[in-house]
Amino acid sequence: MRNRRLMNEINVVPYIDVMLVLLVIFMVTAPMIQPSSIDLPTVGKSSLPPMAPLEVIIKADASLALRDRAKGSAVQAVTQTELASLLKAAQAANPQQAVLIAGDRNVKYEVVLGVMDELQRQQVARIGLLVQPKADSQ
Repeated sequence: MRNRRLMNEINVVPYIDVMLVLLVIFMVTAPMIQPSSIDLPTVGKSSLPPMAPLEVIIKADASLALRDRAKGSAVQAVTQTELASLLKAAQAANPQQAVLIAGDRNVKYEVVLGVMDELQRQQVARIGLLVQPKADSQ
């Protein structure tokens, strides 16, 4: 009896034939396709530049100050209740007004959390923390 070996090769000739037929079909039909014009949607609000954020400054002695970057770099000292009323006015003018908290390095974490809590009570949607990057010691 003769030993039969299994054939473990794949015949790829039919696959190449199919690919060549598809290539010819696409080459023939591509010049016949007319490019169409696309009616793009228009945008109104996204083309506006972003609003400059309000900056709540917490000093080392836990006193508060407010800087409106849209109006310049002038810092206005405020109390907790004044901060709430100023933020209400800013939120009424622009509901997506960003507010940044710049806390001194030596201020207690509890004070920063208190300010963040007040911002959330005033329903400020965009709150961020300002940090200073470390100087590389290379």
